[in-house]
Amino acid sequence: MAAEIVNPGSVGGTESAPGESGEPFDPAFALHRGGKMAVQATVPVRNKDDLSLAYTPGVAKVCTAIAEKPELVHDYTWKSQVVAVVTDGTAVLGLGDIGPEASLPVMEGKAILFKQFGGVDAVPIALATTDTDEIVDTVVRLAPSFGGVNLEDISAPRCFEIERKLQERLDIPVFHDDQHGTAVVTLAALRNAAKLTGRALGDLRAVISGAGAAGVAIAKFLLAAGLGDVTVADRKGVVSRDRDDLNPVKRELAESTNRAGLSGSLETALAGADVFIGVSGGTVPETAVASMAPGAFVFAMANPNPEVHPDVAHKYASVVATGRSDYPNQINNVLAFPGIFAGALQVRASRITEGMKIAAANALADVVGDALAPDCVIPSPFDERVAPAVTAAVAAAARAEGVARR
Repeated sequence: MAAEIVNPGSVGGTESAPGESGEPFDPAFALHRGGKMAVQATVPVRNKDDLSLAYTPGVAKVCTAIAEKPELVHDYTWKSQVVAVVTDGTAVLGLGDIGPEASLPVMEGKAILFKQFGGVDAVPIALATTDTDEIVDTVVRLAPSFGGVNLEDISAPRCFEIERKLQERLDIPVFHDDQHGTAVVTLAALRNAAKLTGRALGDLRAVISGAGAAGVAIAKFLLAAGLGDVTVADRKGVVSRDRDDLNPVKRELAESTNRAGLSGSLETALAGADVFIGVSGGTVPETAVASMAPGAFVFAMANPNPEVHPDVAHKYASVVATGRSDYPNQINNVLAFPGIFAGALQVRASRITEGMKIAAANALADVVGDALAPDCVIPSPFDERVAPAVTAAVAAAARAEGVARR
């Protein structure tokens, strides 16, 4: 299969927004008309000889061989080159719970990013259920067709349980990009920011605004990578051991984070902090940013409105990053997930380990090289070195950790 952008307008009808004719031209609707993907054959079927090889009777020989030796499925089908992009439509971008049908444009977009940036084919799968066990069972039943599963835009805390259960039941990589892709790119940018300012990760204290999928994963990942301390805040304040309103995920988070023993509001936690990481939306008061340690880093990643506007952040921070493409240092998951899956599929990894993710972050940080500067702590998604570097690093880490099968 090949993911490709469909020629806008090629399916017929107008190129304006849906509804009444004569509405102003909207390039977003024009681009999406007919969908953004197509299935394309990789072999020709031009005559009866081609047909007899691609389908019956030739295909029967291949089927029989796979039945006798199941691992041949990787060599003679697309399985080891394709990822299922699975969602239930409950946490789509900044739109929230919009349902499976409305999520499809995003899932199609994810699939074409897999192809363009990692050379990996992907199939969007939007499920008409939000039940955790039904999602797990459905994906398990679909798994024989795929080499990996990318979970996408599933709301917390269900996303944690779904990923865990799938990892337990499947022997192919399962990766929730909202968690781990964000964490990998954040660590890469943070490594380079620390390097630029002559600091070690172990000397930094970070405050994360948001205790959803991304916030929880970033906190755990940064601590695993050696960050000095991480404090996470949700809408009610610091996630701390003294709170009695935490769900199981947040209770576990409280046990492993906030070594400083802080409590109270996000603003209180920011006083003297070295790093702010925003994955929640909302607005952080300028006075709170001003209270951070000298030379702080502000990674305000909410889209389209960062928690701290870059103009405000630059008054107090030595490095500023956002989730937007129109400012320097964009923390964009597309820097991570295509190469991570490409590396895992290349060696037929049974899963994606913490070591593989850390290797991806290190490789991503290293791509910046001599261009390292306050406005360049992370490469552009269009830097052609990114995917090969991440792919190679992930494949090598998979082999080193014993999860590679070739």
